[in-house]
Amino acid sequence: MANDFAQRLLNWFGRHGRHDLPWQRDATPYRVWVSEIMLQQTQVAVVVPYFERFMARFPDLQSLAAADQDAVLHLWSGLGYYARARNLHRAARVIVAEHQGRFPEQVEALEALPGIGRSTAGAILSLALGQHHPILDGNCKRVLARCFAIPGWPGSNAVLAQLWALAEALTPLEQVADFNQAMMDLGATLCKRARPACSVCPLADCCQALAQDAVSAYPAPKPRKQTPLRAAQLLLIQDPHGQVLLQRRPPAGIWGGLWTPPELSVDADAEDWCRSQLGACVLRLEMLPRRRHTFSHFQLEMWPVLVKLAAAAARVGDQPDVSWIDPAQPGALGLPAPIRRLLTELGATTPRAVAEADSERQPSE
Repeated sequence: MANDFAQRLLNWFGRHGRHDLPWQRDATPYRVWVSEIMLQQTQVAVVVPYFERFMARFPDLQSLAAADQDAVLHLWSGLGYYARARNLHRAARVIVAEHQGRFPEQVEALEALPGIGRSTAGAILSLALGQHHPILDGNCKRVLARCFAIPGWPGSNAVLAQLWALAEALTPLEQVADFNQAMMDLGATLCKRARPACSVCPLADCCQALAQDAVSAYPAPKPRKQTPLRAAQLLLIQDPHGQVLLQRRPPAGIWGGLWTPPELSVDADAEDWCRSQLGACVLRLEMLPRRRHTFSHFQLEMWPVLVKLAAAAARVGDQPDVSWIDPAQPGALGLPAPIRRLLTELGATTPRAVAEADSERQPSE
């Protein structure tokens, strides 16, 4: 069964698989590693432009390790799950410090690095170096759960153990890189979560879920929990020159290490905060439309408050984790996507932006 399974996949991959993704060209461990981290919970089409920009800025391990975290997070802005970027940066520095800058080629050494688990380590070593390691990303879990009708949610320990045992048994000794890529490609292009293309699947004849006419039942979904809703004020504090105050968040937690406006509880007083923290008086407050952002385990309802200061802040100064920026041109700061959108909207209303727009509308002589 294992040989037949592998051969079906390899034959299909040779004709229909993806062979020209950016990280498949010059598939070094470094390039494959960056791509695998970016691809976690993110589709290939989204990742490609981010990967190419990242490689242009950080073409090798040494340049990534030497970079400031802000530069890394800036290139990651909009890709989400920012802990991936922080772990990538930390791991690069560990490799430089503890492995003399040479990318580890042993699975145990890779799994000891921040942000690299068993499947990611196996993918790096098999795709870049041809080593014999099984993988088990989300696409592979779906293919195996359907083909072998494995009941239960793949995130549970018992189901995960079954899937790993299958992955180990089915991964061939030869053409490991092609086989692992084929597993991921099949799950991404044919054995999709919704509307799988079973009629053209190379595993259709041996798929137990298809034989049961129950493809949609596998894999079982994650048990539902009610997603908590949190609310917070975001203070868009503008000085008389239109500059907006941002703070760098703590390294751990939601949006860790990124730059955001000051965040207060919904019952806190924005004017009191400005007086106590900035030594500044508020000229005007304006409540902007609320908006929501969904994280993996909760929803954040953002209450943006535009706070116009009467004069420049008396305090703040040159603190490293505080910055006044032009909302129309925030520079190379790491910004969460919803914050970047807020700043873009605000930047379009600054006196400078309005004046530039007016000048563009003036007829030329």
